[in-house]
Order: sequence, then structure tokens, then C-alpha cells
Amino acid sequence: MHKSLNGTPAPVTGAIGPHTTISGRPLKPVYGPRDVSDLDPARDWPDPGEFPFTRGVHPDMYRGKLWTMRQFAGFGTARQTNERFKFLLSRGQTGLSTAFDLPTLMGRDSDDPLSTGEVGRCGVAIDSLADFETLFHGIDLGAVSVSMTINAPAAILLAFYIATGDKQGVPREQLRGTCQNDILKEFHAQNEFYFPPRESVKLVVDTIQLCADELPQYNPVSISGYHIREAGSTAGQELAFTLGDGLHYVEACIERGMAVDTFAPRLSFFFNSHNDFFEEIAKFRAARRLWARYMRERFGAKSERSCWLRFHAQTAGCSLYGKQVHNNIVRVAYQAMAAVLGGCQSLHTNSMDETLALPSEHAVTVALRTQQILAFETGVTSVVDPLGGSFFIERLTKDLEDEAAEYIRRIDEMGGMTAAIESGYIRREIADAAFRYSRAVESKDKIVVGVNDYLEDDGPAIELLKIGQDTEDEQVASLRTLRARRDPSRLAAALHRVTADAKAGRNVMPALIDGAKAYATVGEMMRALETALGRYDGGALW
Repeated sequence: MHKSLNGTPAPVTGAIGPHTTISGRPLKPVYGPRDVSDLDPARDWPDPGEFPFTRGVHPDMYRGKLWTMRQFAGFGTARQTNERFKFLLSRGQTGLSTAFDLPTLMGRDSDDPLSTGEVGRCGVAIDSLADFETLFHGIDLGAVSVSMTINAPAAILLAFYIATGDKQGVPREQLRGTCQNDILKEFHAQNEFYFPPRESVKLVVDTIQLCADELPQYNPVSISGYHIREAGSTAGQELAFTLGDGLHYVEACIERGMAVDTFAPRLSFFFNSHNDFFEEIAKFRAARRLWARYMRERFGAKSERSCWLRFHAQTAGCSLYGKQVHNNIVRVAYQAMAAVLGGCQSLHTNSMDETLALPSEHAVTVALRTQQILAFETGVTSVVDPLGGSFFIERLTKDLEDEAAEYIRRIDEMGGMTAAIESGYIRREIADAAFRYSRAVESKDKIVVGVNDYLEDDGPAIELLKIGQDTEDEQVASLRTLRARRDPSRLAAALHRVTADAKAGRNVMPALIDGAKAYATVGEMMRALETALGRYDGGALW
């Protein structure tokens, strides 16, 4: 482990080669008892279900209940995605995960000039509550958990979801699922922000507070390292910046006056499961241990559940290639096994064609079957944390924990996560790591099969899902029909309330739910919020 000047473990910055992890961490040829002499099994990796939960948050893990198989789905119109949802449920999927198109992710309506050519292309187009009613037509929201990958407009989409449940007659306390709603990582990596950082965090806290009060089974935020890793970070950076974001949300909720044990049990996490098999397993174990200790020692959490780090994993999209696409099936299978051996609570396995297009029904079925084979044929579910106690795994877990803790210490010294974002520190660290990995691939210090070595023809062609212009035309026509049939006075009053509550610093969720039921669109409610909160162009980040 590299050391910083004050003797604490420093972030990994070394070159990537055949005898390092994918992050550049040097590896010894063999590990033994001396490599874990500074660790105490009773303190650092007690039995599963015991603090600090290194080996899992439940004593029996998958012996008691399998992870949720939650394939990411969404394309075209709400009608088309509703059909895909029902297809996946018929194939044995146990939860729904909703992908939204770029206009929705950016808080724009489908008829916005900037939405042209993007409607329904990379996910489902959602403009209003009417689309949500179609999206979940024939699907009982009281019987299935629903994940939504949305960030800047997350409060609005959550309002649509709650309003849909209300219209279905589902009590709010029965609604289950997760809203990604992690705006901080947008400033690190994905760039789908809209409001300034501090105002954006305020909206996240509003959703956490509402869910704590009214939706006790719902996870209002999925603190996400996935996109940080996709942007090129190391495993240690993904771990550190994700937990750093989570600590910031906890601090903001406490500043709001919320007691930590009233909201922390429903915070969830979302991690990338990348190619380096053992490093990924160690990362997940380190994440649980580090989060548990921060929650107890920094925030005084009393509830055991407040100390649990529950996480969804998705296999690494950035590891998929358009060359020899069938190789992606193999990559995904190993990544999925690492996530399961690391103790995930739910899992998405990428489809082989996702680097080229939205998944076809054939490709998504293969991806789902990958999870089912893992669950029922490999035996990995029979023993909890089967690699626990391995000299190598325990050393790697501790090194990743120490590296992440050092990053978090540095962020604290800067004044916290918002200050670190505004200084550009997080982006620089990720960019440097991405450059080191790219250089290793270009120089063949890191072999990527079918990309920089073992080259041949790309194999048989596969059928790709294509979204035509007719999808955009259908969505825009539907939106125009909606605009014509709304109650103008009710709409105006609802949008006025959104702006007024945001300006007054009140929780905006009740106003957004009211706006949803008045069939205000995503774009209209984003502009109503912008009047109070301002707009952020990201210039300071660069």
C-alpha cells in the first residue's frame, strides 16, 4: 500500500500492469498470515449479520432470500416499455428498473426543441403523470418494487410514482422501490445536473424526509458509485466518493432536524461490478465495514439498520465492447459473480448488445438467464461470504477501506463534498485514473480480449433494437393532446405552489405531487423550481 507523507494510506496512483489490479494496486505473488497480522477477525470480519457487517448484512444472506434480479428496462414510449416490463416479469424477473430517455433525464419535455432526435432513444420518454399511468398499466405497484434511474428531476418523477400509486389505490406505506436521486455524483461524473449543488441537495433531502414520513418501505436515494466508475475512476475512488456523497446527505438531513435513525435505514447504494474479480469483492466488503463505522462513530446511529450498507450492483457498462460482442456475455457473468460473492441485495446484468443499442429481447433474456444460472446452478448461494478469511481478500478489503478513508479525510479537510466538487478535486482525480487506464490499454500493459489483442472478425451479427422517428412523433402528439385537455387554472395554481414552496424553503414534495395530479409536465415543474432555485451551467467544475 502506498503511504502519504503523514503515514496514512494514500490513493493508488501507480501504473496498471499484468501484476496489479485494474486500479493499479500492486499485487504480491502469494498472501499469507503476515499480510493480515494487523487485522482482528473479531473486529474486522465477524460473522455475517454482525457489526460492522463486512461479511454481509444478514446472517444467512442468500440462503434465506436471493438477491432481487432487476434488469434495467425502458425505451420508446410508456406503452412500449410497459410491454417490456410485462415480458421481463413473465421471464422470472423479480423487480422492475426504469431507464428514462435523455430529455427526461435532463428535465425537458419531449416537444422541447433540444429534445429533437432523442425522444425514447436511450430510455422511456416520460412527460407527465399520464405517461406513468400508461407505464404501470396492469402492474400492481403494491406487489412489485420499482427502481427509477433519475437524478436532476428525481423529485418530480417520484411525485409521478406516488400519484400513480394513489390512483391505483395503493397505500403509500406499501410502495416499494428505489429512486436513484443521487445528484452529487452528477457533478462528479455524469453531468445531468440542472440546479446548483447546494439547492440540488436540498431537493434530495426533501424526498428523504417525505419518504421517512409516508413511504417507510421506499428507498428515496440510491447513492451511486456506478457512474463514477464508468467515468474512469479506480475501485478505491468509487468507494470513497460514493460514501463521501452518502455522508453529505446524512449531514444535510441532520441539519434539517431529522434524527439519523429515522431516515438512515432507507438509504441505499449502487455500485459498479467491474472486471477485476477479487478487487470488486473486496470493494463491496470494505464499503459495508466503512459505512457502518461512519454511521456509528460519526453520527451516533443506534439502530443496526442505520449501519447497514444495502446495495444494488450493475455489471460494468464501460467494460463492454462492440467488437466480438459475444465476449460481453462472459465478462458480465464474472462481474455478476463478483457482485454476489460481495453480498449485493439486487443485481442488473448488462446485455451483450448494450454498447451498440438498447437491449433486444433476446439479449436481455440471456442477461437475465445469467443471473438465474448463477443463483441456481453454481452453488455460490449456499455459503455466506465464502471468501471471508482469505489472506488475499482480507488484505485487499483493508487496503481499499484505508484508501477510501484517506480520500474522505481529504474531502473533510476541504470543507466537505460540496466544496470538493466546486474546487474540481473529484473530477481531477477521476480524470487522472481514467488516463492511466487508457494508457495501459493502448500500450497493451492491460489486455482486453478482442480489442487490443486476440483480434479476429467480430463473429456473427446480432439483431439490434432500433427506435424509429415514429416513436418521437407518437410521444409528441400524445403530449400535445394532454396539454389541450388539462384544467388551466388548476395547472397554474399547482405550478405557482411549486415555486412558492421552493422559494420559502419548504419541502416541495407535496407541491410536486399536487402538480403531478394537475398533469403538469416534467419541463413545466423544472422551470417552476428553477424560478426559485436558479440554474447551474457547471462552469465552475471545469
